[in-house]
Amino acid sequence: MPVTRENLLAALDACIDPLLGTGLVACGAVKRAELHGQRAAIELELGFPAAGYRDALVQRVRDTLAQALGIDASVQVSWRIQAHAVQKNLKPLAQIRNIIAVASGKGGVGKSTVAVNLALALQAEGARVGILDADIYGPSQPRMLGSSDRPTSPDGKLMNPIIAHDLQAMSIGFLVDEEQPMIWRGPMVTQALNQMLVETRWNDLDYLVVDLPPGTGDIQLSLAQRIPVSGAVIVTTPQDIALLDARRGLQMFAKVEVPVLGIVENMAWHVCSNCGHREAIFGEGGGARMAQQYNVELLGQLPLDLRIREQADNGRPTVVAEPDSDIAQRYRDIARRAAARLAYGVQAPAFPNIEISDD
Repeated sequence: MPVTRENLLAALDACIDPLLGTGLVACGAVKRAELHGQRAAIELELGFPAAGYRDALVQRVRDTLAQALGIDASVQVSWRIQAHAVQKNLKPLAQIRNIIAVASGKGGVGKSTVAVNLALALQAEGARVGILDADIYGPSQPRMLGSSDRPTSPDGKLMNPIIAHDLQAMSIGFLVDEEQPMIWRGPMVTQALNQMLVETRWNDLDYLVVDLPPGTGDIQLSLAQRIPVSGAVIVTTPQDIALLDARRGLQMFAKVEVPVLGIVENMAWHVCSNCGHREAIFGEGGGARMAQQYNVELLGQLPLDLRIREQADNGRPTVVAEPDSDIAQRYRDIARRAAARLAYGVQAPAFPNIEISDD
């Protein structure tokens, strides 16, 4: 029996990709599907960057069509990243399609390290990416990016971002000495962040990753209300106290109507460099339980590894220092999942009925 276009589309829609969560036709990924005898020509266009995932998707589609219809197929995969909705009272910024906030309920969970590697991973996947260090009191991105350059301002109005590892970057750390303390009250911090965001000459970014300060106090809430954010990533460790604070982060983003793309569980285990013994120092399974409880995705788990700290301290984060390593691939998996959730929708976290007020 000859294969029809209807058969072809039905087979493509039966190909459920784990990153998309639905059939290729249903999610709008099929840009072209043509039959030429016993061979098909397929063009897929994704809503997220997928350079490291393209070959696997091509093979999955070819295997699906061969098994379902007995035909061979040429498959091409591209992507087009669109701007997504932000908070109701804010508007997206020119030159920035999407802002992804990286937050943690408490300090010391590796949020900034995750943020810079997430930005570099999105770039490695094929996106144009910038990073904004919103931690005014403790800026760490200049050190992690290995740059001590000062921003230039040709017109005296807008600053050019610092370029580091091909990322566009801005931080208060580029504007003051590394050891100078920022003894500012909350309104000054909010104003400084707003200036860095809107007075930087960002150049056609698909994603701007914002490394938020740790915590969920007045400053963090004010920043979340002022920055037009498309989605947020919560970083935690498996430790109970960190998970408790991470839940407050989820509540904060729910209050300002920012979708949470998922949770990253950092320091999930440690492998002894001498004997190879693997141990869950901070507990085990906390991130997965939290994701299930609040109906959000566990984007990935990362180990407690000496190399991650050394590479960040030396200005070459893991994704660029060891791009083929298992850890770098974990960061890229996290980046793809976060970008896919942003492109194809996020379910609202399932919170208990808790009343939140500004009092």
